[in-house]
Amino acid sequence: MQAQILPSRAALVDRIALQFEYGQNLIVLLGTSGLGKSYMLETFITDKYNSFNKAFVQVSASVNDVSLMSDILEQSFNSPLIDHDLSLSENFYQLLQQQPCEACLWVLDNARHLSEELLQELELLAKNSPVTLYIMLASQSKLAINNAVEIYLEPLSAHESKQLMSWYFPNLPYDEDPVFSAFLNEANGNPSLLLAWQPTEHVADIVKKDKVSWRVHLISLLIIIMLLIIGLLYKNDMTQWWQTYYQNQQSQAIDTAIPASKITATPSVDKEVSNDNSDISKADLPLEPVSDKSQGNVAPHKNDVPAIMQSLTHQAQQSAQSEQSEQSEALPQSLNTPETIEPIESDDKESPQPKILNNVSDNAWYLAQPDNNTTVQLLAVTQEKITREFIIQHNLSQRAKVYQTKRNNKVWWVVTIGSYASLADAKSALSALSSALRKNKPFYKKISKIKQEIARLDQ
Repeated sequence: MQAQILPSRAALVDRIALQFEYGQNLIVLLGTSGLGKSYMLETFITDKYNSFNKAFVQVSASVNDVSLMSDILEQSFNSPLIDHDLSLSENFYQLLQQQPCEACLWVLDNARHLSEELLQELELLAKNSPVTLYIMLASQSKLAINNAVEIYLEPLSAHESKQLMSWYFPNLPYDEDPVFSAFLNEANGNPSLLLAWQPTEHVADIVKKDKVSWRVHLISLLIIIMLLIIGLLYKNDMTQWWQTYYQNQQSQAIDTAIPASKITATPSVDKEVSNDNSDISKADLPLEPVSDKSQGNVAPHKNDVPAIMQSLTHQAQQSAQSEQSEQSEALPQSLNTPETIEPIESDDKESPQPKILNNVSDNAWYLAQPDNNTTVQLLAVTQEKITREFIIQHNLSQRAKVYQTKRNNKVWWVVTIGSYASLADAKSALSALSSALRKNKPFYKKISKIKQEIARLDQ
């Protein structure tokens, strides 16, 4: 028996052998292309009736009846002498007389290429053979035979389809994967189609089509770079202008201000009295001696120095105070009160950027959820950038959760939404999704399954 055979196919092999034992010497196995008829025939002739003389012939459109007759008889007898002018049945009877043999088993694949004459010869031998002769034919369509048992080969079930693929592909996707589920449905249990699975090609990646020419992108990028350079130069020029203007304002304020030392300074006693002090009342000064010419004698001149100095000092203080009050009124308002410098607001305020996810991995959140909860998977990709764009595009920043897993030696990013205690809640959440989200065919997934996928990152 061959290395591996599915349970349904093994049961069919036993059923064919049972039909032969019940007395049916001619059996036709019917089925469409790719269902595994040749594999079934090879398994049957290898595993069953080991004591029989066996003959297995692969019929093709280019083989004639004489060649087929020679192949069948040469495999059934030892060095037979075949007369090409006789039919298959006549040669078979003569060889039996020359070389008596035990029972025979003939298996012919692609029997639809057999001629009607040869089919009649096979039917005649199966009915009138002097020894036990079992004939099994395989064809995609019905044959021109009346007395034959026809057995139809059914497609594989979904369970056996995945079992067959697991023998040839060790790292199959999960059953909830929409691409894998669609592939199984389209294969419809056909083994040849199932074995045509390409793991590296059947990946649900979101590819954005470039609808705009690359020249437009390049021109837009150059314009943006020019605007940024102009903005930076303008910002630097404005900053320098404001700094220069502020320094000039400060220097003007300092040059206009009069030091307090000049205002409150007392004029020196030794300095001569200016013309402004010439208005001092003569009554405040000591009288000069009047010469009495009439008497012919002059009164002696007396200078009261302390009194004169006291009067000059008093007048100087009054003049300084009046000058100080006039200058304080003439000073600008900006010097009397401390100048408050308003902060310079730049015209190049950057517009608020949208919030970009720095790390979309929520593995810790999934590990904290109960194993029996159910979530809804929205997306599974191998590029983190696509995950970010997907979440921002559908406004899922507050609802979606993302975990990392490993498949086929690649890191995957899977986007889910919600954690529901029952499947009914998960179904309600899925039905409430927008039509844009349902385009990717979201489905349900257990939290326990997600924890197993997260554990793959450490393997």
